[in-house]
Amino acid sequence: MPPNIPSTLGVLLAGGLARRMGGGDKPMRTIGGRTILERVIARLTPQCDRLILNANGDPARFSAFGLTVIADDVPDYPGPLAGILAALDWTAANRPEVEWVLSAAADCPFLPRDLLARLHEARAKENAQLAVAASSGQSHPVIGLWRVDLRDALRHSLTVEDIRKIDRWTARYRLATASWPTEPLDPFFNANTVEDVAEAERLAALDAAS
Repeated sequence: MPPNIPSTLGVLLAGGLARRMGGGDKPMRTIGGRTILERVIARLTPQCDRLILNANGDPARFSAFGLTVIADDVPDYPGPLAGILAALDWTAANRPEVEWVLSAAADCPFLPRDLLARLHEARAKENAQLAVAASSGQSHPVIGLWRVDLRDALRHSLTVEDIRKIDRWTARYRLATASWPTEPLDPFFNANTVEDVAEAERLAALDAAS
């Protein structure tokens, strides 16, 4: 954990069904000789107090990465909010002293090395309850800071109100935004398609040089 930043647990969201990839786990695709998930772990490990992985199905497929794997506890794969809720619940049960969770998509190989610090800075400056990342004027709602004590409200929204979209839920709270430049590359580029993986190979060379 960087100094002067509240203790924060990181959750990598890999619960999606990867339909645009023809099924399978997007984070297990290889870029520049390393899996996308390896790259995400390397980016966030120095920033967070601990990392866990949200994924559904057999957790053994991720055993090589050494992370605790937690599944959604809301049925029917309602989307990333379910993974965030699972992480908030896990943190409350296992790390009750931790008040914040950082969520990030597990298919974003070039995440900023100052992601956590700048999100906390934006949150504190605006006295916000949540913070989200942005680049080139576009918000990335999956990548953000969440207060653990909002988990009961989030569970109600998911299970009773059937709210699935992150930005619909975050609109109820004070939300800060931290923005990053997109040169030499967008740090929130994510590999959604096979073509994206090919583009990521090119970007990996830029990232290594930056």
